[in-house]
Formats: sequence, structure tokens, C-alpha cells
Amino acid sequence: MKSNRALDAIETASRDEIVALQTERLRWSLRHAYENIKHIRAKFDASGVKPDDFKSLDDLAKFPFTTKQDLRDTYPFGMFAVPESKVVRVHASSGTTGKPTVVGYTQKDIDTWAGLMARSIHAAGGRPGDKVHVSYGYGLFTGGLGAHYGAERLGCSVIPFGGGQTERQVQLIQDFKPKIIMVTPSYMLAIADEFDRQGLNPADCALKIGIHGAEPWTQQMRTEIEKRFGIDAIDIYGLSEVMGPGVAQECIESKDGPVVWEDHFYPEIIDPKTGAVLADGELGELVFTSLTKEALPIIRYRTRDLTRLLPPTSRSMRRIAKITGRSDDMLIIRGVNVFPSQIEELILRQPKLSPHYQLEVSREGHLDAMTVNVEIKPEFATATAAEKEYVAHELQHHIKSYVGISTRVEVKAVGTIERSIGKAKRVIDTRPK
Repeated sequence: MKSNRALDAIETASRDEIVALQTERLRWSLRHAYENIKHIRAKFDASGVKPDDFKSLDDLAKFPFTTKQDLRDTYPFGMFAVPESKVVRVHASSGTTGKPTVVGYTQKDIDTWAGLMARSIHAAGGRPGDKVHVSYGYGLFTGGLGAHYGAERLGCSVIPFGGGQTERQVQLIQDFKPKIIMVTPSYMLAIADEFDRQGLNPADCALKIGIHGAEPWTQQMRTEIEKRFGIDAIDIYGLSEVMGPGVAQECIESKDGPVVWEDHFYPEIIDPKTGAVLADGELGELVFTSLTKEALPIIRYRTRDLTRLLPPTSRSMRRIAKITGRSDDMLIIRGVNVFPSQIEELILRQPKLSPHYQLEVSREGHLDAMTVNVEIKPEFATATAAEKEYVAHELQHHIKSYVGISTRVEVKAVGTIERSIGKAKRVIDTRPK
């Protein structure tokens, strides 16, 4: 992909052209995985399918899913489909929830990824010559490096930053004047707070576009970010196991959900319980198959993200609806399914409450209990105890009406809830395992 780019031909191709390309590439990807990864071969054989059973896109449903557990079971390099000498980069997840997972890339994979990220930043409104402040992690996870390569490929000037030092970050934004920032939405709000703390108005800085992803976020959160910075907040989607950031990207002209780059990733929506493939437009779990990856081809990877596939608008490829929850974020409180994003949405409707919140889930006797800890907005910091109580009562009432659970609401002073320095930690669950 060229750096001074127009749209790639495939971005405006007909559906038939896209389907023909997907079919051809899927045929290659299934064979590549089957012939070179012992674990995949065993899974295909156990399901009684061979790569040759794939004739059209509908046939993909016959093939088994890949899950995070498969990656853990084959740790470290059992899912690679090329010799280790061909792998030019390896990322390991933190392994905080068990054995780490590992992803790897050949030089061609890195090249593809850089091209997709260049396409994504362009779709978000970035152009060659723009300054881009990349504040996704540069450590274990893939976000920072993927975004970095893509911004350079597009011809932007990159200002990298690892995150977690908001004071210095505000300084950098003030000194270097980037037009674009790439960071998680929750951390973007932490940066806004630091501007305020320094007596600066975030809306006065040079930023025009925020490209936000790596965690579920609501439309209300988008509105909050846009209002405070005076920018366009654009959604990006990616997953290390599938590639990293740049699997799907929202277009600035429509802001109606990320476009899936269907020339490299084939999306399906399945029923999370039965695994059955659902029709476009139905809500379920997002599943991806890679079409061009060499080092780690991924077949029907269950992302755990809940969304629906939507028809094309700004590009010829289908979109996914904004992801506001993951199946593993779901809390079951007294038999009711609750997602943190549902609570977030109601918090952000309250004019006196800030977007900084944390949910504490505990067990009282035999029953689950939830406490919502949320900060008052700085401009209402002097609110009386009675006023805070009124706001807490309002939020309680809305949660009961819209989500269906009883909660305790604690309205906290400004700065008392831990700020995000990457992905936000929304839930503290102290229930016995």
C-alpha cells in the first residue's frame, strides 16, 4: 500500500469481487493451517473435516472454532505455521489470567499489518504529514507497535509514548502539537483530567482526531471525549490473536461502526451458547478467520466480543456495531446479566457524575451485591452530602429500571478512583470463586 494513498481498490469493490477474493484466500488459509499446525490438524480430523471440504463461504461453518485455550495449550510456539526462523516478531500476553498466549508475525505479516493500519488511520481522517501521538502500550501487547508501523506507512510523524505518565503526556501534546492521538478511551479521559489539573483546557490543544479502541466503550463515552477535547473520537477494533489493531476501523465521514477489512479477515457472528452462525444484523459473538496470515493463521477465532454485522456504508465491506461488551465481561447478579457498559451509559446520563467509575461485586450471605463507585464532576466538587445522596439515589433508580438490579451507589470525591493507564479496570469481584 502506498503511503500517499487514495482508497485501495478493494475498499470500493463490488460484493461479488470481495466474496471471490475471500473464497480464494480462505481456501489457502485453511490448507496452510491444516498442513503446518499439528494442533489444528488434530482439531479438523476430530471434527471430520478437511480443507478440501471448503467450497464456498458457507462451508466455513463446518470447521471447528479456535479459542484462547488452544493458544494456551500450545504455548509457546505450537500454533506457528512457519519455522521459527521465519518469525520476525513474537508478542506474549501478560498471562495474568493463566498461561500466557503468544502471537507471531513473518515479515510479510508485518507488512500486511502496517498496510492495514495505514488504511485504518486514513479512514479515521489521518493524512500523510500529520503528527500522530501513539499511546497504546509498546510492551507485551501488540497495539503500540501495530499503530506505529501503520502511521509511519501512511507517511505520518509518530510521537510514541508508553502511557502511565499523564503529566509528561500533556506536556508532549502541548509541545509537539499532534493532530491525532491513539489511546484507549478510558485513558483519554485521564489525559483530559490532567489538562484540567494543570489549569489547561483540553479543547484548546492541537488534537483533532482520537482513534480509540482496546476496550468496550459506549456512545455516551464518545460524546464525553468529543465534548472535552473538541475532537472526532473514532472507533478502531483489533485483537492480538487475529492480528492486532486494524482488523476493523470506523470511517470519520460516517462514524457508524468499524468497517471490517474483509480482504484479510472473514467475520462471522455466532450464538455464544450453541455456536450456530447467525444472520447479518443479529446480535451474537464475533468470530474471525484470517485470510492472509502466515505465522499464525487463525481459524474461526472466538473473540468473546458481542456485536452484530451491519451492511456497508462508507466502504464496500461490512461493519460491526460498536462493541460495548464482551461475554467474559458479563456479570451475573442475582440471575440478571449485567455488562459494565450498561452501568457506564447510565452514569454518563447524569450531568453531575464523571466517567470515572468502578463496580465492586461481593457476596452478602447467599446473595450477590454490587456497589457502584463513581466520582462527582470537578465543577460539582463542593456539592453537599444531601446533593450527592440525591444524585446517588437517581442513579440507583435508573439502574433498577433499565438494568433490573438493586445497587449501592457511592458518589466519591474528585480523584479518588484509580485512573486508567491503559485498559480500564472496571470490576473488582470479591465473590468466593
